Amino acid sequence: MIDKHVIESIEWIETQLEQVGLTVKALEQAVADYLQWMESVGYSQKSRQNYQRQLDKFMRFVKQSRLDWDAIFKLQTLQRFKKVHAVSATHSITGLSRYLFRQKRISMPIEKKEYLLPKSYEDFLAHHQRSHGIAHQQIKRIKRVLAALDAYLQSHGINLSWLTIEQVDAFLVEFFAPFTSTTCKTYRSMIRGFLRYLYQERKIIKRNLAPLVVGAPMFGKAKPPKFLRPGEVQGVFAGLKLSSSKDIRTCAMVHIAYTLGLRPKEISRISLDDISFTKKELTLRARKGGNPIKLPLPDITIKAVAAYLIGVRPESKHRILFLSLKVPQGPLCPGVVGQYISQCMKAIHPSSTAYWLRHTYAQNLLEAGVSVYEIKEMLGHDSIEATRKYLHIHIKLMRKVLFDEKL
Repeated sequence: MIDKHVIESIEWIETQLEQVGLTVKALEQAVADYLQWMESVGYSQKSRQNYQRQLDKFMRFVKQSRLDWDAIFKLQTLQRFKKVHAVSATHSITGLSRYLFRQKRISMPIEKKEYLLPKSYEDFLAHHQRSHGIAHQQIKRIKRVLAALDAYLQSHGINLSWLTIEQVDAFLVEFFAPFTSTTCKTYRSMIRGFLRYLYQERKIIKRNLAPLVVGAPMFGKAKPPKFLRPGEVQGVFAGLKLSSSKDIRTCAMVHIAYTLGLRPKEISRISLDDISFTKKELTLRARKGGNPIKLPLPDITIKAVAAYLIGVRPESKHRILFLSLKVPQGPLCPGVVGQYISQCMKAIHPSSTAYWLRHTYAQNLLEAGVSVYEIKEMLGHDSIEATRKYLHIHIKLMRKVLFDEKL
């Protein structure tokens, strides 16, 4: 008679093998879906074949290692695979993990570079994500800020349990130097959350430092928006090149930014359905202030957009206007849009940014006699105070708007 424990062991092994078989089948289906997606977005046949060869090796590795689904797309698993098969590049596997993450079939993609912070930092990140439902990308952003704090404390020999507000302030002064006030405000909030956790949840620090982390007081008015003078605007447009597909796409972006005063984020969200060439207008459905609006499209902007659509824009299932010119040819993010626009302006004004064209648009409206309230609607500002900043650009114009004086 077979021993009861032997039977239980056999059943356990059979269950594990069955589970491994289901995992391998799920992985095979995921790989097939990924390769099909690659074909649909324009990857070459050679690239797909190279990816498939490596993914086949990876599937065999997963089967031999008897990994469950949650363990497959971990950095440790990828490192073991690279060591076993003596490979350095694993773009196919990391690409597969990103695809499955976008499809919500795994909780997070394989990190490009995983670095562990001290336990109290990692515990905070896990607690913060669990209790607030924070997105993976936001957790990564918080982790970068905390990594900078940890590096600062270690370099100055500061123990976290004896942390003082003076030391936090000294770190913030050094860390915030290259960032805008808006970014500093966001990062300051992250630091507050960590300090609050150390005090309330872990009792690591003896005083709640979070309320003491505040921005520097503002003793004067906000700086007026920077804009381009007429001669500088002419210089920007004279310097636009049309020698490459990227140049033609950038030219269309610059025309939209200057003639419509749109933010890079708004430009990145324009879809083909938002443009009416017959009516010569653009519909902005999702604005920062949440107020949709229809804006007239000047002929010069229509021509620039048409040149991009006819000669450059790749065929795609995406309805977003501006797409990447490299596979997988997806929509451009706001940062990339702003970067391309800014590059065209650097020769005219080295410190300029894409927002200068938006400010120039507002200045032109003001000089044309458009009321501040109309400009507010056209710019999509939440409050009139944001628009009133433009009154400080030109003292004569300010006096005319405020006191109805003649220029």
